[in-house]
Amino acid sequence: MRSDVTLHPLDRTLLTDLLLAAVEDAEPLEVMPPVEGPQGWTPERRSAFLRFHESRSLGADPVEITFAVAAAGRVVGAARLCPVEKRAGTAEAGVWIGRSHRGAGVGGAVLELLLDRARAAGFTSVYVSTTPHNLAVRALMAGIGVDLVRDGEGLAAYVELIKA
Repeated sequence: MRSDVTLHPLDRTLLTDLLLAAVEDAEPLEVMPPVEGPQGWTPERRSAFLRFHESRSLGADPVEITFAVAAAGRVVGAARLCPVEKRAGTAEAGVWIGRSHRGAGVGGAVLELLLDRARAAGFTSVYVSTTPHNLAVRALMAGIGVDLVRDGEGLAAYVELIKA
C-alpha cells in the first residue's frame, strides 16, 4: 500500500482544496450531481459543488462522513461513508480520484483506509457499487477477495468488516 495516501475529515479549508482538485483533474459529472447549464466547471457548477458537500457533510446534521484524499500531501480526490438506512450497521462507500492520479495505487490505499475508518466508526459492513465497465473498482474488490454481483444495471457487493 502507498504510505503517502491519507484521508482527512472534510472541513471548510479542505473543501476549497477539494474543489480545486476537481476542477483541475475531473469532469463535473464524475464528482457531483448534474447541474443545468453549459458543460465544464462554470461558476454555477463550482458553487453547486461547494453547496453539495456543505449540505452532505459539513452542516449541523451531516448525512455522510466525507474525507479529502491526499497523495504526497496534496488533495487528489474524496471518499465518503454514508449510512444505509435500510441496513443497520452498513455504510455505502463512494470514492473519486483525479484522473492524473488513477492507476498509481491511490485507489487501493484509499479502499484500505476507508474500510479502516468504517470499522472505527462502528460499521459492520460497507456497500460498494459501480458500473460494469469500471475495471479499476472491479480489480480493487477482487484484490480484497470480494466478488461484485449484478445489481440492476450495475455491480455491487457488501464488504463484511467483522469476521466470524
